[in-house]
Amino acid sequence: MNMTIEARLKKIEALEQIRVLKANYCELCDAGYSADALTTLFTEDGVWDGGEMGLFAGREALHKFFTHMPNVMSFAIHHVTNSAVEVNDDATHARGRWYLMQTATLKESNEAVWLAAQYDDELVCVDDAWRFRR
Repeated sequence: MNMTIEARLKKIEALEQIRVLKANYCELCDAGYSADALTTLFTEDGVWDGGEMGLFAGREALHKFFTHMPNVMSFAIHHVTNSAVEVNDDATHARGRWYLMQTATLKESNEAVWLAAQYDDELVCVDDAWRFRR
């Protein structure tokens, strides 16, 4: 199917907006996990699934999780690489993948650690703004 230039441009703009969304998420985590700001990056029914760290669904649960994170990590720097984002043809849904290497300090033990993970995000465009759905 041939896409119009306008549709192609909308997809390209979505790709960049999603990359900025991910960068904002990482920056907010690294700046102390502002729960108020972080929860706005998710849909109302958004899910954060951190495997061993837990699964949190909905903004209230997300807010509690992010509020607690400074008690877990006193320092964190998210290094994300290898972004691969696929946007659907009407630029309303997307899937993003990033690799994470994170330096962090565990608050309780003051131990420096390295964390490695892969983000596999589902994203949606809500009111002209991209948000994490999962």
